[in-house]
Amino acid sequence: MSKLNIIDQGLGSYIIDGDLTFASIDKQTLKSFAFLSSAKEISIDLSKVNNTDSAGLALMIEWIKYSRQHRLHLSFKNIPEQLITLAKLSGFDKNSHLAIYIA
Repeated sequence: MSKLNIIDQGLGSYIIDGDLTFASIDKQTLKSFAFLSSAKEISIDLSKVNNTDSAGLALMIEWIKYSRQHRLHLSFKNIPEQLITLAKLSGFDKNSHLAIYIA
């Protein structure tokens, strides 16, 4: 397991490094949405995510909900195939908050 790190690249750009799994997402991560308020446009690069599961998908959906509630523009880059597959299996690619991020 690789610890989850949210790395600030400046100007609203972040890299997620590590795993997006039940084991790596702790209560602190779930409560820490402050990084999403750093700018009106937030970009999250997922290219350094090693492993993911449904907890990772749920966290992304929570980030999307938060950004919509606070009128922020959120975009994801380099979404791992594993997350895209989970989104499609869950139906989030067709009729939910994540639909605009899954191609």
